[in-house]
Amino acid sequence: MKNIVAICLIVITSGLSARQNRSGTEDIRNKFVGAWRLTSLERPGSDGKVHPVDCSGIFVFTRDGHASVQVMERNPQTQPSAGPQQYSAGGYEASWGTYQVDERAHTFTFHIEGALVRSLIGKDLPRAYEFSANQLIVTSTRSDEHWKVTWQRY
Repeated sequence: MKNIVAICLIVITSGLSARQNRSGTEDIRNKFVGAWRLTSLERPGSDGKVHPVDCSGIFVFTRDGHASVQVMERNPQTQPSAGPQQYSAGGYEASWGTYQVDERAHTFTFHIEGALVRSLIGKDLPRAYEFSANQLIVTSTRSDEHWKVTWQRY
């Protein structure tokens, strides 16, 4: 009888722990859900120094795991910015796909299904995130990229 009670307690405790884990991840994912307005974008220029970019944009995350981002430079550069990966064409960035959140690593991965820059299609773009008040701060997880984007919830 003691063995049956012990087994029941283990099963119940395991179920509660798994549910709490799932709930924590869902809570973080729910923080992403909605529309975000771009408030600042900083990236390295041709001089290697980080500069603000005059632009506007929107990032949308849905509850079912889809995402879409659009960014438009007001005065696009005549040549692409220095960096290993090209995300925009003609001063415009647009892509959509799905996303997954890794709460422990404080990252989300944007799985690109469609994009203005065709070389991005099919890529997984891991991004570091931080929530601060009503803002979502996103940076690259790559050591060779030094940009930072701040989004504010609409």
